Amino acid sequence: MPYSHHSHSGEFCKHATGTLEEVVLEAIRQNFTVYGLTEHVPRYRIEDLYPEEEAISLKDLELQFDAFLVEAHRLKDKYASRITLLVGCETEFITETDLTGLESLLQRHGTRIEYLVGSVHHVNGVPIDFDKETFEKLLSSFEADCAKDPGPDTTEMEKVMSIYFDAQFELLQRFHPEVIGHFDLCRLYYPSLALSAYPSIVEKIKRNISCAVEYGALFEINAAAFRKGWRTAYPGTDVTQIISELGGRFTISDDSHGPQAVGHNYEKLYKYMRELELPELWYLSEGSISNKTGRKLVPVREHGEWKANRFWGSRKGSWDSLRHSTKLRAGSTGQLTF
Repeated sequence: MPYSHHSHSGEFCKHATGTLEEVVLEAIRQNFTVYGLTEHVPRYRIEDLYPEEEAISLKDLELQFDAFLVEAHRLKDKYASRITLLVGCETEFITETDLTGLESLLQRHGTRIEYLVGSVHHVNGVPIDFDKETFEKLLSSFEADCAKDPGPDTTEMEKVMSIYFDAQFELLQRFHPEVIGHFDLCRLYYPSLALSAYPSIVEKIKRNISCAVEYGALFEINAAAFRKGWRTAYPGTDVTQIISELGGRFTISDDSHGPQAVGHNYEKLYKYMRELELPELWYLSEGSISNKTGRKLVPVREHGEWKANRFWGSRKGSWDSLRHSTKLRAGSTGQLTF
């Protein structure tokens, strides 16, 4: 303790800030013991680039990812005596091209990619976490289909969730990511959405969780949801309950997008996990035997009671300072600007 399995830096991600080394140094300053470096894999179509990437070519994205692996492994070696750095990547699934590209990427880099954070950020080619306006347009695109189809999955939101969880399932089946990223990102703008109202969606969630449990994945409890306005982390309490019931194992991530977000909202994460009454936490560590994918990072249960770890007590002063600085940096809505 503590650890995070999911992070980004402005050096290799245009919607983040700071250098990768600054992220690592901040994790060391906060006494993290295990920290995962997981920049996004390249995208393969011009239409999938974000506005801040207009000046970047597709080839540039590939070279940027290659450069990330070089720098991440340099930092892993440089700071090995002070922190355990894990070098991985966060997946994309916009079209089949992304999965084909990921297969090639994994073959080309081999064990230099130590693990995957399995994430989906798009539905029908539309980013679901860019802004609410874009998400509302996505919902509207299903109106005609819903009007014609009186059967299951007939509301716009059901359509979005159905496509999202089917894409997630394909990703899990094909690549066995060691960590499942922000499991229920599809309801980012509707965090109070009761999934119990959608039986067909609940069945897909159970299917996906069972698949991940079977091959030994960890489900991240992702603190980034708090800075997106959620009262819980990802996933919400209904999903975490299903994961627990089906024998899933949890880890934690800050999903930081720069050094200023390392460990951010971990005080809220701690409170949320206590409310969930999680009996244990897990983290990734190098094992002697490869997993199904040929990669060697395997889940390890945290020794002792996670709630009693002295890290949480030592954070109180820094949390108080962080809350003060957050007030200074927050806009009129109270939401952080990073």
